Amino acid sequence: MTLGLKLDRIDLKILAQLQQSGRITNVELADAVGLSPSPCLTRVKRLEKSGFIDGYSAQINLNKLGEMLTVFTEVTLTEHRSGDFSRFESKIRKIDEIVECHLVSGGYDYLLKFVTRGVSHYQSIIEGMLEGDYGIEKYFSYVVIKSPFIKHHYPIQKLFGDQH
Repeated sequence: MTLGLKLDRIDLKILAQLQQSGRITNVELADAVGLSPSPCLTRVKRLEKSGFIDGYSAQINLNKLGEMLTVFTEVTLTEHRSGDFSRFESKIRKIDEIVECHLVSGGYDYLLKFVTRGVSHYQSIIEGMLEGDYGIEKYFSYVVIKSPFIKHHYPIQKLFGDQH
């Protein structure tokens, strides 16, 4: 969180509304959070400038574009020095099909989320990673069969509402 900027409940409402609908007009947003348009716009600009709002984007239905496969992959590195983690993260950042990377605690080091055209596409990426200097000791793949739901928003008010 940015030092010096305290968020109140109205700021949290603004963030919650914007993540639900980034195309909402300022007038609609102001009405939804109980402000007049001018102070609402001032708050949005402040939230953007302070880095609470990273940007605005469209949520694309990839299934409409064609067949795709989501794979979660657990990765364990061979070595565990700081440089090994940095090298791995730097190299996988360049692989467009890896859409999420999480350093985790537990039985492995990273949880990666791949989005590919299919199993053979995924396998070619993994083989390239194993042949490259990524420092991978082992990996386990979990092919997603079905995603009953995917939320594209966070429960901001439930997570942070009591703190403000």
